[in-house]
Amino acid sequence: MNVRIITDSASDLGFPHRPEVTVLPMDVTFGTETYQDGVNLTHHQFYEKLIERDDLPVTSQIPPARFEESFRAAVEAGETVVAVVLSAKLSGTYQSACIAAEEFPGKVFVVDSANATIGELILVERALELLDQGLDASAIAARLEEEKTDIRLVALLDTLEYLKRGGRVSASVAMVGGLLAIKPVVAVQEGEVVVLGKARGSKNGNNLLVQEIQKTGGVDFSRPYRLGYAGLDDGLLQKYIADSAALWTDHADRLPIGTVGGTIGTHVGPGAIAVAFFQRH
Repeated sequence: MNVRIITDSASDLGFPHRPEVTVLPMDVTFGTETYQDGVNLTHHQFYEKLIERDDLPVTSQIPPARFEESFRAAVEAGETVVAVVLSAKLSGTYQSACIAAEEFPGKVFVVDSANATIGELILVERALELLDQGLDASAIAARLEEEKTDIRLVALLDTLEYLKRGGRVSASVAMVGGLLAIKPVVAVQEGEVVVLGKARGSKNGNNLLVQEIQKTGGVDFSRPYRLGYAGLDDGLLQKYIADSAALWTDHADRLPIGTVGGTIGTHVGPGAIAVAFFQRH
């Protein structure tokens, strides 16, 4: 039986993607205008609007009905489904998927990625690797549940401003951070965003990012990994890659790079860079 992988646009999978994958868009609302992330709002357009406008966008979880429609189409086509979705601690999207999956016992398996953006993306890519190895939907879901705890997502933010605007840090902390050119390093741990440390200036920030990756034991290059950036260009990411060349050794010439879209970009703002990988054992 054919397996379909369904994910949400918070995974920032981008196009083109493999035909076995369906990406369900999350809604991003600026004022009175609602867009579908990745459908009629590209990542580039999102950052243009984010920079131009004073009001912060609002993102909405995918409702159960949208999942049910997608699950039903797959099951009626003779497919079984593995749904890999945004961390349950960051969004109600996982709950929506679980509600919809109740209609299709034994046919739809929902996996909480416990991650977001490129951390969620590499779990989708791992699902495709397991699919190519011949595993069925149930076995793929079980392996993803095991392996997702190996995923590390670490990011260096350019500013605390968007965390402040989203109510994540206080105005006084953000103001001091701005004056001192403080760059926070954050991670997703157990499905939630945590601040690992703060550095003054981008060079120190890059060094702190490298240190946090080294602490994990390093990158397992036999499984998917990804670098990402939030904003209109990848200049900061390219500088980070140059500063952290030792991490990538034989892989520096073919590093997979993606962009961080509206669902997560709302909270980090432009100028963020991120690394997601499975840690080595």
